[in-house]
Amino acid sequence: MPKTSSKNEQPENEQNTTLVGWARQSQAGGALKISLHQDAIGNCHTYTTADGTEYVPLVISIAALRRVLEGQQTVTTVSQFSEN
Repeated sequence: MPKTSSKNEQPENEQNTTLVGWARQSQAGGALKISLHQDAIGNCHTYTTADGTEYVPLVISIAALRRVLEGQQTVTTVSQFSEN
């Protein structure tokens, strides 16, 4: 199926992001599999919550994820917005 994009997705895709991994549907179709590159995660910026827990904020395009779940594409990216 040809790749399509809508005008609504364009601003998100123009953001500076760092690729850290991939998301795909499991072969059985009952789960979303996320593979993250260990070195890329280690280089990501983090934030800390009030209780001292540290998190890495990542993003997946909802539109691209829907296409994966609907079988229109096999994989989509997991990224982090770059801090400028």
